[in-house]
Amino acid sequence: MNKRWLYKATPSEDSIDSLSRSINVNPALATLLIQRGITSFDEARRFFRPSLDDLHDPFLMKDMRAAVDRIRSAMERQEKILIYGDYDVDGTTSVALVYSYLKRFYPNISFYIPDRGAEGYGVSRAGILWAEENGFTLIIALDLGIKASDMVVLAQSKGIDFIICDHHLPDERIPRAVAVLDPKQKDCPYPFKELSGCGIGFKLMHALALTLRDSKELFEYLDLVVVSIASDIVPITGENRILAHFGLKQLNENPRPGLKALKEIAGTKNDLDISGIVFTLGPRINAAGRVAHAHGAVDLLISETEEQANAFAEKVNLKNDLRREFDASITEEALAMISSDERRQKAKTTVLFKNTWHKGVIGIVAARCVERYYRPTVILTESNEKITGSARSVSGFDLYQAIEQCGDLLEKFGGHKYAAGLTLDPSNLAAFEQRFEEVVSATITEEMLTPVIEIDLVVTFDMLTPKFISILKQMAPFGPDNQRPVFEARRVSVMNALSTFKDRHVRFLAQQEGNENFFQVIGFDLIGHYEKLMEGHPFRMAFTVEENVYNGTTSIQLRAKDITFDAP
Repeated sequence: MNKRWLYKATPSEDSIDSLSRSINVNPALATLLIQRGITSFDEARRFFRPSLDDLHDPFLMKDMRAAVDRIRSAMERQEKILIYGDYDVDGTTSVALVYSYLKRFYPNISFYIPDRGAEGYGVSRAGILWAEENGFTLIIALDLGIKASDMVVLAQSKGIDFIICDHHLPDERIPRAVAVLDPKQKDCPYPFKELSGCGIGFKLMHALALTLRDSKELFEYLDLVVVSIASDIVPITGENRILAHFGLKQLNENPRPGLKALKEIAGTKNDLDISGIVFTLGPRINAAGRVAHAHGAVDLLISETEEQANAFAEKVNLKNDLRREFDASITEEALAMISSDERRQKAKTTVLFKNTWHKGVIGIVAARCVERYYRPTVILTESNEKITGSARSVSGFDLYQAIEQCGDLLEKFGGHKYAAGLTLDPSNLAAFEQRFEEVVSATITEEMLTPVIEIDLVVTFDMLTPKFISILKQMAPFGPDNQRPVFEARRVSVMNALSTFKDRHVRFLAQQEGNENFFQVIGFDLIGHYEKLMEGHPFRMAFTVEENVYNGTTSIQLRAKDITFDAP
């Protein structure tokens, strides 16, 4: 698949020179920082030296005082508190954090995760009835609830209060809960709007801790917060950068038993970064709720002993193996449905339905289809006599808005710009597929339908010095809105050791014209360039710089994201 190379704007020479002199870095590094909005010494200090002291006061969040007061009164009256969370990584880490922290000093609590298949996403009627039957009078909802107005009313009729902690976009109608903590509410003054669901739960516990206890003990739970930040793909800026920085430190140096067991069973030998969480821990935690009940994920994350944690980790890992099988077989079916249908091949969207597909993996399948065909995609299956599905988008296209324009055909929907979930009646399936195609076709551009590689800077190999690479490392943690810098090098050629592996990837030693330095290069899914590389044609390469740790030895390698043999 062809990719578009876009170049970030080059800052003015004056701004580059000013920052370069004030923090004593070379102009190339100053350019990278300015592209990330860092233009002064103080901003650079906060970026390179994150501090927990820079976290915002949790009481700046709308309704935080009411939430804390309600929890305190529940404790004073010995009420039963139910921690209610979503079945994905963000939801289960949220529940684990709030449950584990409260359990330290208040025993009268329990947790509830809805069943993905039987109850679906969000606050369910079944969950509220269970709370009523078991005598709970306060529910703290995590990573969901902002659209649960009707369920909050039902709960109130049964004497149950709600505190909602959510980070999804609200509707015009806000639930009439005791407190609604969501920085995305229009009238919420909280300065940072992009916390994960677990991040909102953390802020609630932080506010409670500031009121009742030593708040420093709460920082032991930042390993859970960083797992949610990574897995829920929220921006690694502002408070998220601080939470992620210290969360990774906790995760790599002293993780809670459940995460330690999960790291071990995943075969993690080196320190994890954001990407490592996304590819190792996140899928395993998610698998519990995808192919069974997410209760198992929370059991793992709240484990207090290594023996407990190892037993739960083994079960979660088995679920992940099963998830992989479902994922592979359904993806194969979905791709075959597209390739065998000329209309679908020419469409601007993909909408696929099969009633036997496993509900737990359709989000993953949607992402796989986007990787192959690169267009907004909805994968649907049948659940409880309804059609339910997951949607994924492409860079620059607001999927949520497109689905919102199909809202009259849907029973419910929710999500973000790039990922969403939806439910509809089977009688509306054909109309939805047609409307979705029409809406997307009217608003998406041809450029959006081509994958983008965004180049930060054009460099030569001699610029990639140990000092340069050391400062690059300090720009981590990398993730959305603070991606690992992508460089372009020109007049590059294969020096030697060109090889392929797994019939998809290439590896070689690269040199650059007029430059003595050379680097090991690895290019995933770039085997299509093998013949030209073998013939010795010079090329341009878009790449990132990374450390490769093998048998205890660390070396620098370049990861090629794309290669083009066109002249610059």
